Amino acid sequence: MTPGNLASLIKTTAHDLLASRSLDTSVLPDEVTVERPRNPEHGDYATNLAMKVAGKVGMNPRALATELADELGKADGIDEVSVAGPGFINIRLAADAQGQMVAAILKAGEQFGTGDDYADQNVNLEFVSANPTGPIHLGGTRWAAVGDALGRILTARGAKVTREYYFNDHGRQIDRFARSLEAAAQGLPTPEDGYGGEYINDIAAKVVAMVPDVLEQPDAQRLETFRAHGVDLMFGHIKQSLHEFGTDFDVYFHENSLFEDGLVDQAIAKLKDNGNLYEADGAWWLKSTDFGDDKDRVVIKSDGDAAYIAGDIAYADDKFGRGFDLCIYMLGADHHGYIARLRAAAAALGHDPEAVEVLIGQMVNLVKDGKTVRMSKRAGTVITLDDLVGAIGIDAARYVMIRSSVDQNLDVDLDLWAAQDSNNPVYYVQYGHARLCSIARNADQLGVTVDHADYGLLTHDREGTLIRTLGEFPAVVQAAAQLREPHRVARYAEELAGVFHRFYDTCQILPRGDEEANSLHSARLALAMATRQTLANALGLLGVTAPERM
Repeated sequence: MTPGNLASLIKTTAHDLLASRSLDTSVLPDEVTVERPRNPEHGDYATNLAMKVAGKVGMNPRALATELADELGKADGIDEVSVAGPGFINIRLAADAQGQMVAAILKAGEQFGTGDDYADQNVNLEFVSANPTGPIHLGGTRWAAVGDALGRILTARGAKVTREYYFNDHGRQIDRFARSLEAAAQGLPTPEDGYGGEYINDIAAKVVAMVPDVLEQPDAQRLETFRAHGVDLMFGHIKQSLHEFGTDFDVYFHENSLFEDGLVDQAIAKLKDNGNLYEADGAWWLKSTDFGDDKDRVVIKSDGDAAYIAGDIAYADDKFGRGFDLCIYMLGADHHGYIARLRAAAAALGHDPEAVEVLIGQMVNLVKDGKTVRMSKRAGTVITLDDLVGAIGIDAARYVMIRSSVDQNLDVDLDLWAAQDSNNPVYYVQYGHARLCSIARNADQLGVTVDHADYGLLTHDREGTLIRTLGEFPAVVQAAAQLREPHRVARYAEELAGVFHRFYDTCQILPRGDEEANSLHSARLALAMATRQTLANALGLLGVTAPERM
């Protein structure tokens, strides 16, 4: 019996009980909460349903819990039901009923953990979107891992996800980048507001190799040559780094196209027509305070040039115009102000502001030998995605970026994450999967199969704990999707690996020596293979490999 099956049983039983007493059954929640008690001695699962609905039907919570417990105790697969405290219902399943979780996982295979929560959702997920003025830094690396994992998780729960990279090829930062390349090629110092570093010298040299006469070109033409080729080279490197990191995009949207294709003009005209843009002090302002922003925003400056938000407005309008039901923006720590303004822009354009979500990722620090490694993009001392991967590998780099909530600053200890031991969380999880694959190979050699496994034999405490931990996986994935928190899957994988290792140390899975294989071996092998499948599914959602040997 899965937690979902148990929740359905509890709800049905509660419905019948209330109906038999002519009480209002509409007070029952759509989903019944079923959780594992903190103390395993209290049972396998617990529910607070009686406490949630008793007051609504005029009953004492403990009295309702007692009646509901009596009815649940009559159901097949329920071994024991008790009432605790003000009305908690603790439930212990029969071993064979609990063991059906194992059969369900083996049957579901790669689909275990998936669902249809977002089956009707067309989601635009925009992340990384780093300016093409330098390699991906640690903050962008965090979004590359978290964004890709969130896309995988939302897809697993039924959403149609479009991964999008907003290519910032319009604005002053590109001008500074082009001037920096030009200066490097001419052997001049980096401009005061420019970008430095070896990558600037490398790209400048490549531009000169591609256009040998570039330094003889007129000033405006020369700068444009460095701009065009430099941006292409830099973005090509960014895309390659992301691809090797396991993060690919469905759409690369060019900011410049918003202006070249007239989308900015169209969005401004729409806002003027619907009265949400007004003129004051020679500029045009968005009535963003009408839609929850803390101040109105200048869209067209007094000199006639578009402010930066003009592109944001046009981009939001374009996303909704492409039919997306939900637009998720994943932005850096210095973009808190964008939350209100993007939602206000959507509302002013006539779109649902609730369909705009902005996730803010906090800073990432690199730690080596107990000391923080300082970095500066302008000074050319930036720590890049490629640097991190080179130091600890792709799997560790992805995992460390995902396993903590993005609203927290993250310290990446290079010594810890490069270690090949159980102190390294990703190594610990991957080793669990590799150990399970080894068990499968040994079982094959011994002729032990999971066919006709008797799950009623799985009565050991460590077996029960492992089964119940496996049963939590769908709910973990569901919560990770709903809360936009992929770290929940990583932390679950670590918990599951730990529970499995303790089971392995206590329960003999396969026959030893001259021992004959028996039904218990088959049942424990089935439990092990269900664990292997679940670990593989969890790692897959994180974009981390599940090795068969280590």
